[in-house]
Amino acid sequence: MPASRLRRRQNRLANAMASEGLWPADSPWVRPAMRALPRHAFAPDRLCAWTGHAYAPVDRAATPGRWADLVYGGPYDSTVIQVTDGFPSSSLSCEAVVADMLDSLMLEPGHVALELGAATGRNAALMAHGVGPDGRVTTIEADPRLSDLARHNVSAAGARVTVLTGDGTRGAPAHGRFHRVMATYAVDLVPWAWVEQTRPGGRIVAPWGRLGHVALTVAADGRSASGWMQGLATFMPSRGTDQGRPWEKVRGAAPPDEETPMARDDLASLHTDANLLFALRVALPDVRVRTEAPPDRRATAWLHDGHSSWATIVSPAAGPALAYQGGPRRLAAELDAAWRDWQQAGSPTVYDFGMTRTREEQHVWSGDPVTGRRWRVEREFPLAEG
Repeated sequence: MPASRLRRRQNRLANAMASEGLWPADSPWVRPAMRALPRHAFAPDRLCAWTGHAYAPVDRAATPGRWADLVYGGPYDSTVIQVTDGFPSSSLSCEAVVADMLDSLMLEPGHVALELGAATGRNAALMAHGVGPDGRVTTIEADPRLSDLARHNVSAAGARVTVLTGDGTRGAPAHGRFHRVMATYAVDLVPWAWVEQTRPGGRIVAPWGRLGHVALTVAADGRSASGWMQGLATFMPSRGTDQGRPWEKVRGAAPPDEETPMARDDLASLHTDANLLFALRVALPDVRVRTEAPPDRRATAWLHDGHSSWATIVSPAAGPALAYQGGPRRLAAELDAAWRDWQQAGSPTVYDFGMTRTREEQHVWSGDPVTGRRWRVEREFPLAEG
């Protein structure tokens, strides 16, 4: 496909970002950086597209138009570049989230920055644009093939980036301490190594819980990092994370253990209210929730814990929802209790939540880091897709 057509697609995406107010006003360097470092320059020749049942390859040489459409979707469309065991394992993140996270990072010229999860190298190249010629960016990628691709791409783009192959959870201790650290994959527990390798007053931006990202500021004594949630988005987990059992295997073929009514007629809120879903993720970190609410059909929610318990909640044409569930836990009741707690607390938004990490523990809090309600995070939670 001619470069001019790719540029037209790039301009269309940039204009869509502008019309939705997604270019960060506090980081005006982001938009020109994204124009100078276009998505197509960092996209591999083979992408992956969801068919409704599985991911299928899309090759640039065979179907250049389809390939370009995947690279330049809408502001919230990511581009999957790798699938492992049926799950997406790497992508070019959607333009809106990339811009939002770079804004949250608060890069300045001369900063020394670390990225965890290089993928194809675009985000690291954008960070290099932000820190300027006097700054330095190091990025780490676990997959050797992707780190080679990232190394090639940042070199071709003329970006001053050092690409390492290794385990991002360990950071880059041999490269000194950083002003800024950014992860491009989701974690439940922020590795303490990231805090140790960030200078006091420095900032760590990382996806948390696969539903949003947090910005933590390292305390003056270096013994903790704390900050607010910054936005909502879905992120892939770190490599090697146990994905748990898929819905079909948890559900099995046996009939439900019980069928019970729920005193709710607002099930569609699970599908439409992202703040509610985030609050449920905080309260029920090991429960996966999938929803569907077509305009011409009743709302449905599917819950499971990736291991042995499941629930299907259906909203009838009239009256309360019905829950069908099986396994040792009653997930519908757990969800209903967490939902009511959220409502009684005033239905806080994602921006009302924050996180504190110390060497000993990590907790999410709501409202205030000292006096607000807390939820301790003790481990990574395996979550299956669907």
